[in-house]
Formats: sequence, C-alpha cells, structure tokens
Amino acid sequence: MLNKEYLVVKDDYANMGKNSSLIKKTLIELGIDNKIIRKIAVASYEAEINMVIHAYGGKIYFSIDDDGLIKLVFHDDGPGIPDIEKAMTPGWSTASAKAREMGFGAGMGLVNIQRYSDSFDLKTSPEGTIITICFNGA
Repeated sequence: MLNKEYLVVKDDYANMGKNSSLIKKTLIELGIDNKIIRKIAVASYEAEINMVIHAYGGKIYFSIDDDGLIKLVFHDDGPGIPDIEKAMTPGWSTASAKAREMGFGAGMGLVNIQRYSDSFDLKTSPEGTIITICFNGA
C-alpha cells in the first residue's frame, strides 16, 4: 500500500504540474506499465492545472492499494463548478485571461480527465470540488 499527499497552491503557475511529475516519477520507479503511466500523467496534469487556475488551491491524494488499484483524489477549496454539464463540454472554459495568455483554458481539462481514467467521479459545491479517478492494472 502506498499513500502520498501533495499541496496545490492557487495561481502558482511556476510550479503547475510539479505534483503530477512527482506522481509520474513514483509510478516509473514502481515499474508500472508505460501505457498506464501515460493515462495517469495526462489526467493528473489536467486536474492539477484546473486546481491552480480555477480553485483556491487544495490537495492531491495519491494511493495504490494492495490489489494494484491506483487512485488519485483532487480536493480543492472552492469555488465549485456552477454548471457541470457545460464544464464537461469540449471547448467550454471559464479560464481567466491570464490563464489563456499562458496557453491554458482550452476547455478540455475535465473531458481529458474522464477520457483517460478507468473511473471518474466529480462532486462539487461552493466549498470545493472533489475529483476521484482510478486506474486499473498496477
């Protein structure tokens, strides 16, 4: 069993993606199949970026259980997603001008997270959003 926790800071563009890179490094060290690592890396990076751009920061919880299930929980501190249906529409984005100037905000984050995950769960409220994604085959 493996459990790790990572902090994500709002608007910390300089370190955006760092936690996802650390997760990827751990998976490589554990000898996880490259195809699985690629899926996890894409989904994790998209979720981490969303936390930096849209939320007030939060935490990533990364675990691998004894059966090899890889689980990532992205728990942010708000403001929540006002319209999940729109947010899940390819190309829909509420990214700030700053994020767009940096090349982010294409509206594919949640779509890609769901696409690359073996399971995807999203819960949101004004207090925050929790995205739980799992991957089989560790």
